[in-house]
Amino acid sequence: MKLKPITSNFTLKDHAYERLRTAITQMNIYSGDADLRLDERQLAEQLNVSRTPLREAIALLERDGLVKVVPRKGVFVQRKSLQEILDMIVAWAALESMAARLATERATDAEIASLRKIAAKYNDGAAKTRISEYSEDNLRFHQRILEISKCALLKDMADGLFLHMNAVRLRAMGEENRLNRSVVDHAGIIEALENRETELAATYVREHTMRLHNHVRRTWTNLETAGGGSKATGT
Repeated sequence: MKLKPITSNFTLKDHAYERLRTAITQMNIYSGDADLRLDERQLAEQLNVSRTPLREAIALLERDGLVKVVPRKGVFVQRKSLQEILDMIVAWAALESMAARLATERATDAEIASLRKIAAKYNDGAAKTRISEYSEDNLRFHQRILEISKCALLKDMADGLFLHMNAVRLRAMGEENRLNRSVVDHAGIIEALENRETELAATYVREHTMRLHNHVRRTWTNLETAGGGSKATGT
C-alpha cells in the first residue's frame, strides 16, 4: 500500500472548511440587511491561515452550495431561491416523517426520552427570549429523530438538507407565533413516539414541517433568487 503524506495545507484546509461552514450555517442570510460578501483577507486573518488553504476551503463550500465565487467580484454566501427552499422543506418532511415511523418501531424508551430532555428546556414559556438557543435545540431535536430511526441513509440524506435549512429556520422561528407553535408540536410528537403510535407520529412530524412550508410560501414572497442577488454586485 502506498500513501501520500498528509501535508499541513490539507489539515488547515479541513479546519478552515469546518469553521467557515459552521459560521455560514449560523448566519441569518435571509435577513433583508444580510451582508453576504466574504472578505478573503479578513477570513484568513481571523482563521490565522494563508490564502491557499482558505481558497481550498472555499472551493469545498462552493461544492456544498453554501457559497458562490463570482469572478472579479468576490465570494458570496449562497442564498437559495424561494422555490428551492420550499422543495427542501417538502423533502425534509418526507424523510423525517419516515424516520418518526421507524423510531416508533426501533427506538428504545431511553432514546425517545432523550427528545423530551431537549424539549423540556422550553416548558417555562420563556423560549421567546432565547430564539437563537431554541433554534439550535430545534435542530438537535429533529436530528435526534433521524438518529433514533436507526436508518443511516435517511439521516445522511436529511443532514444534507439541514446544512441549508439552518438559516431558513433561524429567520422563520422569530416570525409570527412559530416558536410557541413549535414547542407545542414537539410535545405532541414526543407523546406519539412514546406511545408507539406509528401513523400518528409520522403525521405529526410531517404536519409540523409542512407548517413551515406554508409559512415560507405565504410570507417570503420578496425573497431574492439564488446567488445573493443584489449583494453580488459589489467589488
